[in-house]
Amino acid sequence: MDAIRNTVLETWMTEHGYSSNSLAEAVNQAVERLSGRVGGLDGSSVRAWKAGRVSWPKSLTRNALEDVTGLPAVALGFVPRGRPSPAPASPQQEEPDMKRRTLVGGIAAAAAAAAAPGIASRRRIGMSDVNRLNKRFAEIVASDHRHGGQLGIEERAAALADEALNLQNTGSATQRVRSSLYASAAAFRSSAMWAAIDGRRYDVAKAHMREAQALAEMSGDQAIKFRIWSHAGTMYRHMGRPADALAANDVARNLHLTRRDPLFASLGHARQAATLGLTGDTAAVQHALGCAQDALARATSDLARPVWMAAVRDGAELATLALSAHLRLGSFEEAESHAHRSLTLLHPRMQRDRAINSARLAHAQLGQGDADAATATAMKISVEAAVRHARVSRMLQEFGAALRAKAPGSATVRTWTEHTTSWRTAA
Repeated sequence: MDAIRNTVLETWMTEHGYSSNSLAEAVNQAVERLSGRVGGLDGSSVRAWKAGRVSWPKSLTRNALEDVTGLPAVALGFVPRGRPSPAPASPQQEEPDMKRRTLVGGIAAAAAAAAAPGIASRRRIGMSDVNRLNKRFAEIVASDHRHGGQLGIEERAAALADEALNLQNTGSATQRVRSSLYASAAAFRSSAMWAAIDGRRYDVAKAHMREAQALAEMSGDQAIKFRIWSHAGTMYRHMGRPADALAANDVARNLHLTRRDPLFASLGHARQAATLGLTGDTAAVQHALGCAQDALARATSDLARPVWMAAVRDGAELATLALSAHLRLGSFEEAESHAHRSLTLLHPRMQRDRAINSARLAHAQLGQGDADAATATAMKISVEAAVRHARVSRMLQEFGAALRAKAPGSATVRTWTEHTTSWRTAA
């Protein structure tokens, strides 16, 4: 008897975004969780299910598949051994019967969901819900690029993290969807953490960090784990705690993601270099920056990466972190060179980073004794950034103090003082 194609399984896979290979991988992972042994399925195994050549998988495989999909095997179109299979359709009946089997399979799936306790009134959560959250995450990242560590961004990101978590309790979902929801929640919480770091609200940032780390572990998403630990390293660097910053960066750099994708490795090395600038170890900084540059050269553009990696892809983040490292070392000429490069590479939408790097450039120029050029650079920073962004405000206050120490009573100091006096009305 000819095999009957399992169109119910095919329909489910299409609706949930699975290919034969990705479903095989998900089931293998579930097999390992259930039995402790690595599953041995591949894309051809799933294609055999779809073709009907395997109408009733082995017990462990079925349990794993049910764990992944949240549905019993019969609701996915599989037929238990010993149960008579439908007769093969004639050529004239094949298309209507295929539609009927798809419809029957959908009804069976709905019935199985309705039979589960507490599920009857709950909707099905799918990748469309995850995609909607991902669009909101892109909006949060864009707001961060424009405005930086504002409390409003932190609060919106935290609220969206809660929204992603609440979705877990409003309906049934596959393991893949649940993991993606946890990853979304972790991503939003990491943005709340970053906004708090950028606004110098470090105690709040630590609270966001702890929750983000827990959510990332539940998601299993390596990219978001990298982001959170890398942010933690930056937070400790800004707090003047280099040992903790280096340790946090090492957690990020040792994730296997960095071995699979050189772009993440590049960012890890560059952030380590910025922290090493606090230690005064010039050789270590140069080595880390060299490793970052080598990894960036190996990175390809054919991999899908998170939206927050955009500045890493074009080299702007590497130039920014090299600027920070050399400024900390007191290598002002090299710092100025990296500042100009970063300002050239930064996308126009990255207004916060542009303001910060302009302030750093002013410090680098002042460090070389050029007070006039430094003051002219600092005066180009927008009033909004100067008075409303905590890091920029602090850097410009430090610049003013250094300028007065370098050229006390000079016309340049008077020009700077008059310029900053005008900010009071905008504060």
